[in-house]
Amino acid sequence: MKNVVSALIAAFRSLFSPKMLVLVVWPMLLAVILWMGVAWYFWSSWVASLTGVVQATPLEQWVAQGFLAIVSHYLISIILVALLLPVIYITALVITAIFAMPLMTDHVANRNYPELERKNGGNTVGSIANTLVAIILYCIGWVLSLPLWLLTPLAVILPVILVAYLNQRLFRYDALAEHASGEEYEQIIEQATGKLYLLGVAIGLLHFVPVLNLFLPVYAGLAFIHLCLAELKLLRESKIACAG
Repeated sequence: MKNVVSALIAAFRSLFSPKMLVLVVWPMLLAVILWMGVAWYFWSSWVASLTGVVQATPLEQWVAQGFLAIVSHYLISIILVALLLPVIYITALVITAIFAMPLMTDHVANRNYPELERKNGGNTVGSIANTLVAIILYCIGWVLSLPLWLLTPLAVILPVILVAYLNQRLFRYDALAEHASGEEYEQIIEQATGKLYLLGVAIGLLHFVPVLNLFLPVYAGLAFIHLCLAELKLLRESKIACAG
């Protein structure tokens, strides 16, 4: 818990470095602009397709009863917006992971962990593979759990759990790729799984804060870099102590 809180605080400090402030907003804005453009072009066809799907299920009759009847007219638009929000966030995370993480890792490592040897256990292929696995598993979990979001408090709990998984899975590889060996990476994932998920939950909760979520992808990346490099430092120190 202490290391997670320390990572969140350290990430907040790193965020206000001039180099990091340049990266703060553009991943989310780029993702929003990209998907708003796609939605504008395909909205009519999406509405028509989703309407057919809803009409083929008991869902339309169910929402037409009771309080939900008030919003039944806007059901299709609500579902489409619900589908777009995680897609926008995922896109912002991927943009951050691909284009910003190397710069962010160098910045944090040079300022906070200059003594850490770079063993370059990761590579571009591994990063792409990790990103694809993270996105695919997240999307599968999101689609399967979507009907449960209608049941309180699962509507709050499930998105946080899914985002926690996505955050830790997406950022942990890139955070350690330059500094950890393959063996060290596996050891850290095994030993710090709880901390990674706890940090993912904390970041996931911040995702629901308006305005703050605009620069959350960069903040999340910085937090995982701080946590992972701190864990790597502890791992190497413990090995030295055991050898001594």
